[in-house]
Amino acid sequence: MGYQCFDLEVTDKVAHIRMNRPEKANSMVPAFWSELPEIVRAQSASGSVRAIVLSGEGKHFCSGMDLSVFSGNDDLSGSGAGSGHRSRRNERQRGLILKLQETFSALEECRVPVLAAIQGACVGGAIDMVTACDMRYATENAFFSIAEVNIGMTADVGTLPRFPKLVPEGIVRELAFTGRRWSVAEAQQVGFVNRVYPDHDSLLAGVMEIAAEIATKSPVAVWGTKRTMNYGRDHSVADGLEFIANWNAAMLDADDMTEAMTAQLEKREPDFPDLWPESDGLG
Repeated sequence: MGYQCFDLEVTDKVAHIRMNRPEKANSMVPAFWSELPEIVRAQSASGSVRAIVLSGEGKHFCSGMDLSVFSGNDDLSGSGAGSGHRSRRNERQRGLILKLQETFSALEECRVPVLAAIQGACVGGAIDMVTACDMRYATENAFFSIAEVNIGMTADVGTLPRFPKLVPEGIVRELAFTGRRWSVAEAQQVGFVNRVYPDHDSLLAGVMEIAAEIATKSPVAVWGTKRTMNYGRDHSVADGLEFIANWNAAMLDADDMTEAMTAQLEKREPDFPDLWPESDGLG
């Protein structure tokens, strides 16, 4: 299937999702918001994909939301049914924001790790996107900005609730209040970026290598690790301990454990079955 904003390639159980509008710095046009969750959910549901790499073609990773998302939209233009009532317009605007938030929540909720490979600009909505990923890798020329304040709005698609769970809150507050450019050196120093590469080619090679290593592990164990860490981030330690006890009581796979240990003894790569494919129907 062809997409307006993305190219998709699956190799050795790793899905590579590439933003493909470099002439527009991979800005997030209306099609972006429906295509990304569709692709991510399909790869997660397949059961055969074990890691996702998200990258952008060209000089910049992503310049954030394109204003065409709001152009002509009834939520903001004041046209359409009930447009004379402020409460109706506000209700529709809230609905639009919640829908946009779902796009990046798909990255967080999918069954496999998502690795972001970032070069050049990662600003505005792109910050919302990469904070929903599991890991972030970048080039030496990468930079970040919570740019919404510079255009008179509050970031509303994920940055403000997720970013403080990744780095000290005071840093996020400074970036969100000032909108200043944040260097990759600063980002790596506080752990927002896992690793820095000299250029785009080495970035993609390095991130694909990490994704390939993840793909050799038990997919049930990786899925459980992602679910447990996401749950623990949002709950108390006691709740997190109970969650993993319940998860392993239901999902621990003795066959995968046996295969992992046997492969180590035999000095070979383990061979695990894929996750069960998800389906929207019951058939």
